Amino acid sequence: MDQKLEEIREIVAEVLELEPREITDLGDFREQYEADSIRAIEILSRLEKKYKVEIPQSELPEMQNVQAVYQVMARYAGWQELAGVS
Repeated sequence: MDQKLEEIREIVAEVLELEPREITDLGDFREQYEADSIRAIEILSRLEKKYKVEIPQSELPEMQNVQAVYQVMARYAGWQELAGVS
């Protein structure tokens, strides 16, 4: 499995106070893990700091699960070739 995907899962788990293994790729942060907007902003902030990239807060509604976060990060960090996005 892709290392960046796992790093994202670990950041999300830390913010949501869960174990990384508890978070699935498609598990909805709000519905399944009871995340609120404050935690969403915290996840965004930590990702920006780790990967040294700026993500507009307007992307937050799209970032509903680990896979979606990975796709947004791929767009802004230039991981297209790694994410399979053209």
